[in-house]
Amino acid sequence: MAEYAFYTPEGEMLTVNMGPHHPSTHGVIKFVIDVDSEIIHKITPEIGFLHRAIEKIAEKVTYPGFLPYTDRVDYLAAISANVTYAMAVEKLLELEIPKRAQYLRVIAIELNRIASHLIFVGAYSMDLGAFTPFLHAIREREKTNDLFEALCGQRLTHHYIRIGGVSHDLPPGWKDRALEWLDHFEKFIDEFNRLITFNHIFVKRMANVVVIPPEMAINHGLVGPNLRASGVKWDLRKEMPYLVYPELDFEVPVGTGMMGSVGDSFDRLWVRILEMRESAKIIRQALAQMPEGEIRAKTPRVIKPAPNEVYVRTEAPRGDMGFYLVSDGSPRPYRLKIRTGSFTAMTIFEHLKEPIMIQDLVALISSLDIIAPEIDR
Repeated sequence: MAEYAFYTPEGEMLTVNMGPHHPSTHGVIKFVIDVDSEIIHKITPEIGFLHRAIEKIAEKVTYPGFLPYTDRVDYLAAISANVTYAMAVEKLLELEIPKRAQYLRVIAIELNRIASHLIFVGAYSMDLGAFTPFLHAIREREKTNDLFEALCGQRLTHHYIRIGGVSHDLPPGWKDRALEWLDHFEKFIDEFNRLITFNHIFVKRMANVVVIPPEMAINHGLVGPNLRASGVKWDLRKEMPYLVYPELDFEVPVGTGMMGSVGDSFDRLWVRILEMRESAKIIRQALAQMPEGEIRAKTPRVIKPAPNEVYVRTEAPRGDMGFYLVSDGSPRPYRLKIRTGSFTAMTIFEHLKEPIMIQDLVALISSLDIIAPEIDR
């Protein structure tokens, strides 16, 4: 229920709950907003509705036993969490990963990045009032799910990554099937841009809306596409390379104020569309360059890393994802802490410098691509 907070000369200020079951939040996230009619003067995010104690569960299961839980950190991009956790364990073990397995991981990561961004662009358009583009985006995402199902048997929480490598090699015909889809997908991006990205009404809903300057983005911990949309060229695949990314040629898109100001809601959309093109380019190169060989390194039957602590970061679809892992020499992690892009993005809401309209808050939530499981772990 709405609750009277205080009064201003301009009108009646109300404190209102937006969520935790609001359509624009795509999950159980709550925002407490102070509004004067349609104008929001203060936004306070409240989290905790989806807490599952995943980090505590890690202390109760074996190192390989925790891998399926990482699928649930970001269910739209499960592979990135799988890989980051596996790399942390491998760093504890000082384990060298076969080259083919590294390429297979990159292919899976980038295919998953495309799938995640497709949900973003489709849901973003739907949140702003256009339903048809969502159907186009979900259709293409289903095709990525078909490729994952052929690769590892799973469509959403893939559990494809293993400590030391991956669970399956490419099945017969998968490479040709993936390349055929990429040919189609690159044409689809052009079609999607004609349909919605450059639609006059859609652009007006995003251009110059909730501009986040580069200094503000850095100071409040934005990462990934949200940081790059503000004009900051920072991508862990380039700045702190891992797997075989140094052997692949790709660009890091940044916001340029194409339709308004640098760091506006349109830039946050446009950067992700450009990233999908780059991911398609990476997959093509990885399929062409991937050598023959083993897909998984040999690991002990019972994994018991020597006492140590490590921190591993990767560039997930929602930005910098990090696993801080502590070993005490037992078969179970002593401590685990996960850093996610959606959690850090929540800090921006309380520090917006200008009042915004309620409809613009919907645009902001969607443009940041936050996902509830990444916030509450």
